[in-house]
Amino acid sequence: MQRLTRQASRSVLAAAILLLLPGSPALADAGAPPRPLLLELFTSQGCSSCPPADALLRELSTRDDLLPLEFHVDYWDNLGWVDPFSAAAFTARQQAYASARDFEVYTPQLVVEGKSAVIGSNRGDVFATIASARHEARSAASSIRRNGKEVSLGIDTAGTASASADVYLLSFDSTDSTSIRGGENAGRNLLYANVVRSIRKVGEWRNQPLKLTEQLRPDESGDRLALVVQDRGGTVWAVASTPAAAAGIDR
Repeated sequence: MQRLTRQASRSVLAAAILLLLPGSPALADAGAPPRPLLLELFTSQGCSSCPPADALLRELSTRDDLLPLEFHVDYWDNLGWVDPFSAAAFTARQQAYASARDFEVYTPQLVVEGKSAVIGSNRGDVFATIASARHEARSAASSIRRNGKEVSLGIDTAGTASASADVYLLSFDSTDSTSIRGGENAGRNLLYANVVRSIRKVGEWRNQPLKLTEQLRPDESGDRLALVVQDRGGTVWAVASTPAAAAGIDR
C-alpha cells in the first residue's frame, strides 16, 4: 500500500474539489430500480502494489451490477515513470474523498459508493464492502445515450424532497495496456479495464426530473461514457453508462 507524500498532499489540497453541494440523503423508494454500484480505484503505473488491484478491478468489470472505474493519480509521476493515464483532477478527486470522509490517501485505494475506502487488492475487504454497500445504495433512475458527439443524460426523482447533487460526465476506455519502462513496475506489461480519461460536472440535480444534452469535448476520448450523480458528502444517487463502442486502445 503506497501513501501520498506530504509535499504531494499539500499540492493536492490546492486542487479543485470535484464533489459539491451538501444534501440530506435518504433511502430511495422501495420500488426504485437497482443500479450499478460505483467503484473507484485510485491507482498508478508507478506503484508496485497496484497491479493486483488493477487485476481485481478487471475481474469486477465483467459484472453488470457494478461500475468499476480506474482513476490514475499523478503523485507518482516524478518517481521514475510518468503514467500516461494520470491527471491532477483524479488526484483531486481522491483528496476530496479523503477530506469529506476522513480517509487516509494511498494507492491502491478502492472507494465504494463514495463512502467506504479499502485496499484495492484485498479481495475479502473489497467483496464485503460491496455487499454492505448494496443494502445502503440510493437510487434515482437514470440514463445516458451517445449519438456521435452528442450525449443525452436523464435523471428521475428519488423519492425524497431533500436530495441535492451534482451531475458528472465521465469518459473511459474499456481496455488498455501499457509496457512500463521505468519506476517500480519497469519491464512489466500491465493490462487495465475501465480507465477514466476525463471527468467534468455538467449540471445540478435537485430531485426533479432532469434532462441534459452535452457535446463531447476533444479530451473526452474514452470509448465509453458514464453518468454519476453525487453529493458533497460522496453519496451516489445515480449511475449509468454506455456500452463499449470499440474493443479498446493499446498504449
